[in-house]
Amino acid sequence: MATVAAQTDKKSKEFNYAWEGTDKTGKKIKGEMRAAGPVIITSTLRRQGIKVTKIKKFRSGGKITDKDITLFTRQMATMMKSGVPLLQAFDIVGKGHSNPALSKLVLDIKSDVETGSNLADAFRKYPLYFNALYCNLVGAGEAAGILDGILDRLATYKEKIQAIKGKIKSALFYPISIIVVAFIITAVIMIFVIPAFKSLFEGFGAELPAPTLIVMTISDFFVDYWWAIFSILGGSIYTFFYVWKRSIPMQRIMDRLVLKVPIFGEVIRKAAIARWSRTLSTMFAAGVPLVESLDSVAGAAGNYIYYEATKKIQLEVSTGNSLMSSMANTAVFPNMVIQMVAIGEEAGSLDSMLSKIADFYEAEVDDAVAALSSLMEPMIMVVLGTLIGGMVIAMYLPIFKMGMVVS
Repeated sequence: MATVAAQTDKKSKEFNYAWEGTDKTGKKIKGEMRAAGPVIITSTLRRQGIKVTKIKKFRSGGKITDKDITLFTRQMATMMKSGVPLLQAFDIVGKGHSNPALSKLVLDIKSDVETGSNLADAFRKYPLYFNALYCNLVGAGEAAGILDGILDRLATYKEKIQAIKGKIKSALFYPISIIVVAFIITAVIMIFVIPAFKSLFEGFGAELPAPTLIVMTISDFFVDYWWAIFSILGGSIYTFFYVWKRSIPMQRIMDRLVLKVPIFGEVIRKAAIARWSRTLSTMFAAGVPLVESLDSVAGAAGNYIYYEATKKIQLEVSTGNSLMSSMANTAVFPNMVIQMVAIGEEAGSLDSMLSKIADFYEAEVDDAVAALSSLMEPMIMVVLGTLIGGMVIAMYLPIFKMGMVVS
């Protein structure tokens, strides 16, 4: 019996394959398919009039990103709204996805559901990909019989959050990339270009200007200790972010400092409020109680200051305070947000009002990022021009000085 079961399991095990072939007209085509083996793929495609020329098995590994989970949620929501049964929807998404790791995850969840587990519990087995907010919303949707609507809300929520994260990354990427490029250019000049000028100036026998001597001294340090500079710099950056990610006191300090940074801090604050409002709106609209919703919302803003504020709000709301007064007591939300929440509470449309707050701040982030990009370009050009131009001028000063003496 065990042998038969093992053989059956082995036969039913499927893998992801990429295939190439030609159709009836001889046109080259390619695609992807999940099957138990290449023979099944060949016979399946042959029935479709496709002659297979190449089949390659995907590696079992792969990384599942938040973007993959967002796309998976949207696909499930679309299919369920179209009337596709849950298990069939899992099967379609699992076998049709190009990421083998996600395909395996989806089909594993499908197996759990087939064996009697409810969907929320099946998701909870994979906390790396489905957080408490996701699982709680799915559980509420299952209990209320509105899973398709909840998945649609979840997909929209994750798309909005993904967009906010993308805008913040794009705002930070440009200056960081310029700083890295500037450092590399400076290092190349210091290690390779300045020493060539130094050997040239040694034959002059004249006293060199102070700026030239300073640049040459820095260049000598770079040449002698470039390995230490790069090692210490790389190690310091890695250690800083490692500690920031894992140390609560460090997170508290850095998240507070980030919010105080000119220009950038305001963008991050608006993004945090947008994510906070969007998350609470989604949870509340799904019928999750406010206190329970706040538990999931706490980590959604992406900033430890708002995490602590949300925990404080949750405690006060659980003792009978209104959401508006609890938010006001934290002193981290703008007055406009507090007043709109108060109106939403009085009108019984808190989820709608929170959604409008999120829309407003998402638009604010869009405008701020666009303005930031326009502002950073001239600033970066000035910094780079001063840095690179200063070194060039320092190296040419002796040549100018000699030209004046000769003339």
